[in-house]
Amino acid sequence: MSESTSLPLKLVFAGLTDVGVLRSVNQDAFYVDEPAGRYFIVADGMGGHAGGQEASRLAIDIIRNYLEEHWQSPESSYMLLKAAFLKANRAILQDQREHPERADMGTTALTLIFRGDEVWCAHIGDSRLYRLRGAKLDQLTEDHTWVARALRVGTITPAQARTHPWRHVLSQCLGRADLRQIDISALDLQPGDRLLLCSDGLTEELSDTMIAHHLKTIRSCEKVTQVLVEAAKENGGRDNITVVVVAIEMD
Repeated sequence: MSESTSLPLKLVFAGLTDVGVLRSVNQDAFYVDEPAGRYFIVADGMGGHAGGQEASRLAIDIIRNYLEEHWQSPESSYMLLKAAFLKANRAILQDQREHPERADMGTTALTLIFRGDEVWCAHIGDSRLYRLRGAKLDQLTEDHTWVARALRVGTITPAQARTHPWRHVLSQCLGRADLRQIDISALDLQPGDRLLLCSDGLTEELSDTMIAHHLKTIRSCEKVTQVLVEAAKENGGRDNITVVVVAIEMD
């Protein structure tokens, strides 16, 4: 667990990834900016064992390096995140060309930055950002999946979505030449808020109600990451599981 202070707020955070119960390779990856706590990244790769691992690794490395190199630049946080994601997409496409055996690889990407007095989030795919405020858990990102789109237009019901065979089919991810959508937005946060970044290995196994319960009842960020991962494994653990928790406290 780490702490980062930026008056008058203090960030306390921890992250954990696990291969799960059924998989033999972990295609998830995450990065927390220790000890500064300026940014947090989660990526969930796909496209075979080697491809998924490489895609998520590339996304993490490229986004992290771009943020480090341009953190003090005058460009806006919106443009900083957009440029980092586009560069990661180009790197994955280049790797696909150089390694045809990884031609179908791709990855989700979720990045949260605390820059100056601003907090921004960028994401593509179905890794999620949640905010717990008081007793209320809100999903701040919108999944880029076929099922999420069908839900929005009303062609399927929420009950159908939970078990739909296409619920993991992404409509957008890094590693595609036709990349069209990177969602980037500023966040409004308050002391006491808790943020959860996670791959779908967590949300596939645990309901929002269960996630909220653990975030509310376990104060330690390090402990709650462990409890969430273990709960997901106990409920099936069919996919890799990655959890990053960021608590926003008064200093």
